[in-house]
Amino acid sequence: MNFEIQKPNHLISLASSAQLVTVEVNVWTATKQDKQISNEVTSAKNASTEAGKFTKNLLSNSPDHKALLNYRQTVYNWLQRCTYDWAGSVRLLPTFSIEKFMKEWSAHEVEFNKLLDNFIDKYPTIVSDSAFKQGDMFNRSEYPEPEEVRTKFRMRLHVQKVPQADFRSSVSEALAEDLKNHYERQTQEIINAVMDDASERLVEIASRLANACTEATPDEDGKVRRKKIYDSTVSQAKEICKTIENFNLTGNKALSQAVVDLSFALDGISTEDLRESSYTRSVVKENVDDMLSKFKPIRSFV
Repeated sequence: MNFEIQKPNHLISLASSAQLVTVEVNVWTATKQDKQISNEVTSAKNASTEAGKFTKNLLSNSPDHKALLNYRQTVYNWLQRCTYDWAGSVRLLPTFSIEKFMKEWSAHEVEFNKLLDNFIDKYPTIVSDSAFKQGDMFNRSEYPEPEEVRTKFRMRLHVQKVPQADFRSSVSEALAEDLKNHYERQTQEIINAVMDDASERLVEIASRLANACTEATPDEDGKVRRKKIYDSTVSQAKEICKTIENFNLTGNKALSQAVVDLSFALDGISTEDLRESSYTRSVVKENVDDMLSKFKPIRSFV
């Protein structure tokens, strides 16, 4: 018997409103275990050779190399902010955000390649400096040529559609029904997790905004230090509102209302307005506090 499992409606909706993205940032850590030194250390301490291992930092914490390593984390932090969990390294990107995502991805590529070019230009000098810093541990054969080093650094973006599994197999009706139930449950769990994450992000950024708008009180020295209001705080608050407005997968009314309330609080308000006007800060804080008092992060349980 040929039994067809229908696609769940909520998955069809998800497939039309999001894409799956994977970002890989490959770097060369420039570390190497040295067995000879490890044996010397463990022997000197009367320890087993398995008790410890010595790892050499080939570039001796070169600032130009560290800048590349740190930028990898910058990219991953950015990816976490603008996407949602799907499965492991695969992330869910709202269709609404694709244009902005691609512009920011291109900017990250440019910056990464700029840092890489700078590192490769300085690499011969860095190796020479390492010869001095490594002393008797230095081994020139452990340092690849610049052309090979460049190949160890790469940024890649993979984009794919949200899969809509269409089971068409000659299986028993009972087995097909089990597969369908599992498939629907798994998909609903992912959607619930995405919306849980979105609601928590909304509350987090709204709380940061309310805190930034809180009027400072004199400290022990009698000095009043006003809280800093960052452009990123205001822009991220407006951005999460636009995203959820177009990406409320469950149609949650409380979440939609929270977005309306936060958008209203920031309507026509710029970072400079908040920095320059105590009245504007107080009004925004009052409206944001009111939104936070009425909305609690979604917690979905299947």
